[in-house]
Amino acid sequence: MAVKYLIIRFSSIGDIVLTTPIIRCLKTQVEDAEVHYLTKPAFAPLLSNNPYIDKLITLKESLSNTIKEVREEQYDYIIDLHHNLRTYIIKNKTGILTFSFPKLNFKKALLVNFKINRLPDVHIVDRYFETVNIFDVKNDGKGLELFISPNDEVDLQTLPEPFHHGYLALVVGAKHTTKQMPFELLKNILLQLDMPILLLGDQNDNATGNKITEWAKRSNIFNACGKYSLLQSASLIRQAKVVLTGDTGLMHIAAAFNKKIVTVWGNTVPEFGMYPYSDKNLYTINEVKSLPCRPCSKIGFNQCPKKHFNCMIKQDTSSIINQVKSFYE
Repeated sequence: MAVKYLIIRFSSIGDIVLTTPIIRCLKTQVEDAEVHYLTKPAFAPLLSNNPYIDKLITLKESLSNTIKEVREEQYDYIIDLHHNLRTYIIKNKTGILTFSFPKLNFKKALLVNFKINRLPDVHIVDRYFETVNIFDVKNDGKGLELFISPNDEVDLQTLPEPFHHGYLALVVGAKHTTKQMPFELLKNILLQLDMPILLLGDQNDNATGNKITEWAKRSNIFNACGKYSLLQSASLIRQAKVVLTGDTGLMHIAAAFNKKIVTVWGNTVPEFGMYPYSDKNLYTINEVKSLPCRPCSKIGFNQCPKKHFNCMIKQDTSSIINQVKSFYE
């Protein structure tokens, strides 16, 4: 008889990709497991091709309609990997036995507000596994994964000619401005990189991409921001030689494809446990550690609270450039 699980993670890109080892291991290690997943409609494409998910359901505009759907499925267990007010309401209203991920918000607040680090030195993926260890589910060590349908694969021959044989994927966008590399930092980096560079981000980042291409006036810098869907952007990440990115969802997608990644950290810190979940030889971390104001948030802001943005402005540009060149060879 099947055992029905509902995994809940509403958002965002990176957080959802980081749950993929749980999906796989629950499905493959629990006999007759039927795995369903509840997320927001905007992020459903990240999971729509996952062969370990038996049913994907999305959050409705009315939470009561979502609760009704969850009740009708008659789940044996809920695995709550989001653990917020809405998941609390769903769990409370359905009465289904639940195992919830501890978010450690108090310890994060200690680090943000008082710079006291009491967080465990454990990646969030491994903390997710603590939520399902009661089912004797263990980490199989296969890492993150993202499945792209053939329809979402981007043929590099459709890009300008300089990009047909490899490129650096430069992620210029992020949900929060304080996670984005500012224009001046990008200029200083691009001045010393001569390989083909593909700029990635969503429609909100298109203006930044245009600003970069207009400034650079180079045929081997292409603004792809807003021109591709999320999964198409993931395809472009998968086909890149190297990925240069801030602390973003595309960073985790790059890790899912075992890409070489140069990461640049602004207001957030790796100590939160969300650095690339891959071989340590495949990524580097760049951060300005000497700042007393950092981290200023566990997520990010629309602008630097201190108005100086030194966590990005004072990055070691030469080191970033050398890391990109070394990985690209």
